[in-house]
Amino acid sequence: MAFPPPAVSEPVRLLVPSHCNLGEGPLWDEGRQMLFWTDIDAGELHSWTHATGEVRRVRLGDPIGGFTLEADGALALFRVSDLARLDPESGRVTTTRPFADPGMKRFNDVTADFRGRVFAGTIGMDDQSGGLHRIDPDGRSRLLFRGTGVANGMGFSPDRGTFYWTCSTTAKIFAFAYDEATGELSGRRVLHAAAAVPGVAPDGLAVDREGCLWSARWGASCVVRLAPDGNTVIETVPVPAPFATSCTFGGPGLDTLFITTARQGETSAASAAGGVFAVQTATSGGPTRRSRIFC
Repeated sequence: MAFPPPAVSEPVRLLVPSHCNLGEGPLWDEGRQMLFWTDIDAGELHSWTHATGEVRRVRLGDPIGGFTLEADGALALFRVSDLARLDPESGRVTTTRPFADPGMKRFNDVTADFRGRVFAGTIGMDDQSGGLHRIDPDGRSRLLFRGTGVANGMGFSPDRGTFYWTCSTTAKIFAFAYDEATGELSGRRVLHAAAAVPGVAPDGLAVDREGCLWSARWGASCVVRLAPDGNTVIETVPVPAPFATSCTFGGPGLDTLFITTARQGETSAASAAGGVFAVQTATSGGPTRRSRIFC
């Protein structure tokens, strides 16, 4: 398969010096032309508006492991022991739905699929008690599997036939056959096994129009672009912060890669750690998938 030229056309720039202790889950809202992300530890939701550069922060208290954009424009928050519906304009939570799983500490990365379902990963009490759940629009939840301490970045191939899921504990990205009509996953296989380096692990990810995976690397100050087969690192994008946590495509042309990072004890006021970074690419992502958990 022939690949396009290197996908990063300019240096990474600091977009928002947000100093998040654990910045995560960047999500682009095409309707509002806004980027949302969370500081998990602080229980905060942040936003940046493309047209004006305005930055807002909403304090919500409980850690927000992940969130999705609902079909009606609300946000569905996946927290420690509940799901909540948030109006991003007012910052008001109007609906909560309890969620209990004895093996989990909290939700972590989540993603909506093409029919409004949400695949929701968890951080476990130990290295085997975390896993992956599917929340359907009718409110039912299903545990798909356990066997990880930290479930992380997810995405879909452009042809909608493959689902990707990251296990940060084992430093592997897995691929599954995905049935869009039913939401079922099958045929789990290792797509990419990262090198075993202490303190370094694949974290959140995004998928571009060529089917390549952009994997944020915790502890490695970078995002790597992987070929669809998972075996070839096409390029490495340096990030001027040690803990790159996740990334997503956005901007008017969906060709800007937004990257969240974690501060994690960095105390220097001059440090960019915990900020949100952006880089223009020669590729693009797809439209943001919307959940239908509360609408």
